[in-house]
Amino acid sequence: QVKLVESGGGLVQAGGSLRLSCVASGSIFSSLGMTWYRQAPGKQREWVATITSTGSTSYSDSVKGRFIISRENAVKTTYLQMNSLKPDDTGAYYCYVFELGANYWGQGTQVTVSS
Repeated sequence: QVKLVESGGGLVQAGGSLRLSCVASGSIFSSLGMTWYRQAPGKQREWVATITSTGSTSYSDSVKGRFIISRENAVKTTYLQMNSLKPDDTGAYYCYVFELGANYWGQGTQVTVSS
């Protein structure tokens, strides 16, 4: 069973930066693909970025060029560096893993971008 704990959210002005962290436990982290999702108030949860076990990355069009996903296997952590933040980036950000047929989500961390 995988447990995911996010941190790093907060309130930031438009144009600012934040770095989110997601610490995983209960699995072999280095073999996991890690994904970030977000959910704005009143909207569906949407995919943000993914990093594979080999380090390949992919991003949604809405964050490409502004966000960077990375991982540090030694501390079982994946990061989401968010730059040039916009009010539309406001929402709860969730870490997600799919392993052995099961979906695992963290509790989320809130990001609020003021204009």
